[in-house]
Amino acid sequence: MFKKHVSKHLSAYCHGELSPERSRSVAEHLLSCERCRREYDQIKLGVSLAKRLAPVPAPDSMWDGITVLLRGRSVDAARRPEHSWFGLAHIMAGGWPRFVAASAVLILIIGIATTWYYTRQPRVALEVEGLEGAPIVGSAPISKSGRLAVGEWLVTDSDSRARINVSSIGRVEIDPNTRVRLVETRATEHRLALAAGRLHAQIWAPPRLFFVETPSAVAVDLGCAYTLEVDNFGRSYLHVTSGWVMLELRGRESIVPAGALCETRPGIGPGTPFFEDAPEGFRKALAKIDFETGGQEATAEVLNVILAGARKRDTLTLWHLLSRVNGADRARLYDRMAELVPPPEGVNKDGVMRLDQLMLDLWKEKLEPAWFDTEDPSWRKAWRKGWED
Repeated sequence: MFKKHVSKHLSAYCHGELSPERSRSVAEHLLSCERCRREYDQIKLGVSLAKRLAPVPAPDSMWDGITVLLRGRSVDAARRPEHSWFGLAHIMAGGWPRFVAASAVLILIIGIATTWYYTRQPRVALEVEGLEGAPIVGSAPISKSGRLAVGEWLVTDSDSRARINVSSIGRVEIDPNTRVRLVETRATEHRLALAAGRLHAQIWAPPRLFFVETPSAVAVDLGCAYTLEVDNFGRSYLHVTSGWVMLELRGRESIVPAGALCETRPGIGPGTPFFEDAPEGFRKALAKIDFETGGQEATAEVLNVILAGARKRDTLTLWHLLSRVNGADRARLYDRMAELVPPPEGVNKDGVMRLDQLMLDLWKEKLEPAWFDTEDPSWRKAWRKGWED
């Protein structure tokens, strides 16, 4: 795995030009480096915008001008001796403006042709399998299989289930009473929108290729398996069973590892992740901090419950809370975290209090083994094996 930033490899990684070993190393680095993830997102956005450029045909008058210029150059070339200085002198003396004009036009044509080539790739629909009942794809029910095109909805009733095969990178099972739409599918991005219901995703691809939009956050796959549910109020519930998932909305992020859950709310975004075996009182106190506005005094009171019940692996929750509380509460979080897992060299209280991103990332790297109860988490081993296969 790369210890330094991987900026110089990101473009090649996005276009699939790296060796499998190096691609795996870049992908693993993206799991833990926020700076490189953001830079990779910018590169993907640029690729996406370039592919959406509409091809523009050159006007007929341009071709007439090019033909005249090229014929004129051909006649002149035939009249002068081959391999002589006369041609160069002639160009410099009188033919240079025409040569420059023709070259500029040819460059323009090459650019238009290149854009046309890369934007003419057809959008491929995803394959859908009916598992039970008669799921509806678009406006037609399917029994065995069908195709879900960009913009179409897949709808299941109380008696039907379906599975979406996400190209070659994974599959998504759709539970009964669910509505999901295909937003985009291409080499650099596959995106669904879950309006209501529940899905189960299994993805074995590099990070940030598969996304699921919900009314209150976007689930960003980091190589994982998870269940995502949206209720009738637009609230979503994420349970990760393998790997990592990031929930994000307008700059608010929660990184959720295997064995953890996270809730989201419309207008607020993702809450703070917690492990599935966290005590009920711990979870209720966390929900108050995330989604209720009780003021500083109320926050301090419920934080007492969280700090008292926190185990070593609950530093996942405490680490996320550092950026969501202020002043004395952040200092209390730091002190409790330092008791559970002392910060590494280069991380100090002053830096954490001002939310120094480098220090937060360094501490997170040390905390991760505690989140998985091992020095080399099983999800990482499985994720590496998927790349090797």
